[in-house]
Formats: sequence, C-alpha cells, structure tokens
Amino acid sequence: MNLKDKILDFFIITIGTAIVAFAVFFFMMPSKVSVGSIAALAMVLNNFIPVPVSILTLSMNIILLTLGFIFIGKEFGIKTVYTATLMPIIMRVFEIIYPTNPSLTNDQTLDVICYCVLVAVGQAMLFVRNASSGGLDIVAKFMNKYLHMELGKAVGLAGMAVAISSGFVYDTKTLVLSIISTYFNGLVVDHFIFGNTLKKRVCIISKYEKEILAFILHELHSGATTYHAYGAYSDVCRVEINTIVDKNEYQKLMNFIRKTDPDAFVTVYAVNEMMYKPKVIEEKK
Repeated sequence: MNLKDKILDFFIITIGTAIVAFAVFFFMMPSKVSVGSIAALAMVLNNFIPVPVSILTLSMNIILLTLGFIFIGKEFGIKTVYTATLMPIIMRVFEIIYPTNPSLTNDQTLDVICYCVLVAVGQAMLFVRNASSGGLDIVAKFMNKYLHMELGKAVGLAGMAVAISSGFVYDTKTLVLSIISTYFNGLVVDHFIFGNTLKKRVCIISKYEKEILAFILHELHSGATTYHAYGAYSDVCRVEINTIVDKNEYQKLMNFIRKTDPDAFVTVYAVNEMMYKPKVIEEKK
C-alpha cells in the first residue's frame, strides 16, 4: 500500500470513528439503552463489581486488543488501537461543547433508531478498511474470521448477550429496546457493508453461448467459467456459462440475454464475498 492509499485509509477510518462517537454520545448515552458494546457491558457489570465503568471498559478493551493483534493481524490491531484512542478524544470534545449531553430527539425510541443507523454506518466504514471501534467489534471480527459468519450477524450475536444482560439492572422497556436495537444494528451493518459490494453469480445455458460469452468478456470486461452440461430430459449437451458481476453489469447482462435469447435458462445467486486475483483480459489474435 502506497502513502496515498494509507492516508485515504486512515482518513476513512477517522470519519467512521467520528460517526460512531457521535452516535454513542448523542443517542445511546441519553437513551440509556444497552445496545451491545463493551461500554454497555461495563455499565451492567458495574452494578455487581465495585470498579469504575471506565476501568472495566479499559481492561476488557486491552484484553480484546491484545487478542486482536495475535489472532487477527498486526494491521487490524494497529488500526483498532488508533480508533480506540481517537474515540474517547472525540467524545471528550463533545463533552466540553455539550456538557449536558442532550438527546437530539428527546425520545428514547427515536434515539435508539438513530443510534443503530449511524453506528452501523461507522462500523461498516471501519470493517471494510480492516479496522474496528474496539470492544465487541473485535469479538465480531473473530467470529467473522474463524467461524465465517457475516459481520452483521457476528455483531448482532456478540451484542445480544450484552443486551440481554441489561435485564438484570434496567426496566423491561429498556431491555426490549436493547435486544431489538442490537438485532437491528447487525442487519444495518450488513446492509452498509454488502449493499454496494454485493455481486451476482449468473449461470446461463443458451444456444447463443458464444455471443453471450463474448459480451461478458469484451463488453463487461469481466471473466467467466464454462462447463459442459447435459439436460436430463433432452439429453442434449449445452455449455453453461458462470460469471460474477456487480449490480450495473448484472442489468446490462440480463438485458443482453433477453435481447439475444429470450429462451435462455438463467439462474442467479447472491455473492457476499470473493477471493481472487484480477486478470487482464487480452484480445485474442
């Protein structure tokens, strides 16, 4: 990664951290809802362990950051240390400017909704750049890497335990809001991570396979894999084309197929993640 990319990387991480800090200060703290986080867990544990919330939060973060360095990677660890250091600084600035910590909506339910959306945007920006805001985000990253769970589901599952624990110290309404908002937060995280990067795997069987394959290679500048497939009913051998395209390419491809062969057999699958080395497609001589 060159210097320009590193600067862009940390700029986006800084913006994502600021969004998370804004959501926590102006929406989660005034609502007193325990949306799954290390800080929320510390608030619950403080009722049973006579240790300040800040010390509990710091202790758990240190443990998780250490594990993140060891098992997830140095790059993730460095970036997460940066966000974990930056967030309290931003929160302190908010405390100085707004010492009364006002709710921007004056409604607990609206606070929770706003928090979930904003913090999910910030978390998604961090996760995409291989960073996190610390705390339970590190646990979610563990689950994503070793259990192969989608990040949104991992965030929701890790946070759900904290949300449920709030029932020991808060009223029923706060407990219900904590559980619902934690689940909703996971869904929104997935939306912002995969919403713009979701791709489609398109499988095509057509008698015009050469024309369709040429369109994929030379018009969409994408790749494809072909297989020989035998129809069980017709006992006819056809070529099946498999290609992975983004949303824009998908629409162009489907329009071309409908125009070229309305009788083509097409199946489409959602693709959340890929690992590949891009290839340059050269014109055949």
